[in-house]
Amino acid sequence: MSQSGYLWPIVDMRIKYVRPARFNQRLLIRAEITEWENRLKIDYLITDALTGEKINQAHTIQVAVNKETQEMQYICPPVLRERLGV
Repeated sequence: MSQSGYLWPIVDMRIKYVRPARFNQRLLIRAEITEWENRLKIDYLITDALTGEKINQAHTIQVAVNKETQEMQYICPPVLRERLGV
């Protein structure tokens, strides 16, 4: 992401703990980009890899910051649209 000319700091993170994960437990983590117009929102679902039981769900919100000027971008940078194919 840094090579794109933008930094993508996380400005908000929410997590809902449903059940604890155990040491050595195999987990499956699914991440999906659900918003990209003015910010980048990624939804996460963490499940037990063997049973499929939900462990927790979360989302992060990241914003584009111009690497050179340090200015926050209020629209999706062209490089992200390109990479997402939109």
